[in-house]
Formats: sequence, C-alpha cells, structure tokens
Amino acid sequence: MPELKELFGTEHPVAIVTGSGAKRVGNAVARALAARGFHLVLHANRSLADAEETVAELHRAGGQAIALAADLTNEAAAHQFVDSAHQHYGRLDVLVNCAAIWRSVPLEDVTANEVQRNFEINTLATFLCCQSAGLKMVAQPTGGVIINIGDWAVARPYLNYAAYFPSKGAIPALTRDLAVELAARNPRVRVNAILPGPVMLPPDLPREERDASIAGTLVKREGSPQHIAHAVMFLIENDFVTGVCLPVDGGRTIAS
Repeated sequence: MPELKELFGTEHPVAIVTGSGAKRVGNAVARALAARGFHLVLHANRSLADAEETVAELHRAGGQAIALAADLTNEAAAHQFVDSAHQHYGRLDVLVNCAAIWRSVPLEDVTANEVQRNFEINTLATFLCCQSAGLKMVAQPTGGVIINIGDWAVARPYLNYAAYFPSKGAIPALTRDLAVELAARNPRVRVNAILPGPVMLPPDLPREERDASIAGTLVKREGSPQHIAHAVMFLIENDFVTGVCLPVDGGRTIAS
C-alpha cells in the first residue's frame, strides 16, 4: 500500500473524525489515525470534555490534535465546523463520519419527531460534512478520502429500531452518490462506507440479546472498535477503492 506521503503529499495529513469524543468507535478511529501520523480534528456535540481529554493524551504522545464542538444537524454550524478545521491546519485530507444516534423504540411509540431526529443526525449531518469537506478536497491536487459509517443490519433489520434503520439505510446511497459527484470534480477524491456489525454492543444489552448477536456471526465472537479503525485505514490506503460499502460484521450479513 502507498505511504501517506504518496497519497497526500505529506507525512502528516489532516483527518476529521465526527462523533469522536465519547469512548466509542469514533474515538478509537481517531486514536488509530493519530498513531499512523495524522493530525486530528476530533468532533463532539455533548461530549467535548471527553474529546479534549483525548486531545491531551495525543499531545502527550507527541501527536497533533484539536477538539471542536458543533451541532452537525445545523447547516451553518456544520459548514463552520469544517471551515474551522480546514483553517486550523490549512488542509483537509480525510473525513470519517462516526457521529450517530441509536435508540431502541417500539414501533407503537415511534413519533415523527423521533424519525426526523434520526435522519437529522445519522443522514443529514453526514451529508453536510461530506459536502463541505468534499468540496475542499476537490480543490486540493491530492484530493482526499471520505468514509461514512453505516450499519450492516440495514439488509436484515431487527425489531424496535424503525426510526433508526431508514436513516442508516440512506448511507450506502449517499456514499455512492457522493463518490460519483466528487470524483467528477476531482478523481482523487474517494468516498466509501463501512457497515459495522457487533463491534461495541451496549453494556446494558440483555445477556440473551448479546449472545444472539454474537451467535449470528460466522466467527462466533464480538468485534471491537479497532476492527473498524483497521477498515478505515484500509480504505484510506487503497487508492483504487471508491463507492464501496464494506461490511465489517464477522460475516453476520450472510450468516443464516
């Protein structure tokens, strides 16, 4: 695989990771990118203190990172967030969209507001960040890479997430569309998605549901956020892959 300098013209390209404050998938992705030499912009909405704690840890390890807070469902705020990140480092090479909500609500209790909120955070915010960051990447000779986080289970939805799955089901279409749009403007801009499986099950998930989720994989074990971070690095480094939605699910998509 090419070195970062071959891809981006610098040994320290700049990456934004949305939803990277709380110690979940986005935070693991940010740490993996920092370890690879990226200069980081961590995004948080309500977990800015956690993001700032991670920034301090990365600084102690010799890395470069900043934390910015933004409500990415607000168009002006989302564009300002990306602008601020770009202005700070003077470039933008990678965007990883990890910000999302995921809440169990029985169908009988789903309201229009619940559906709208899921679309605002999981779909609209992803689009706005892709649009703003992607057009900045278009203007760079080295282009850039965008990676969205979807969900394997849009192919096989499970109960009590009727407000959530439509919003995540849009991610593959959004990813393919923006891969076409941005490549038409600069063929060095690539857009892909990762569709995680059980990589960080909620700690309060009932034991029987946890066991069923793991049993539903072919590898018969839970994954980790590091598996997603590894897939992110693959999609960054392989410059012949774009418009792809990659399941990282232990084979759960195809398991019977």
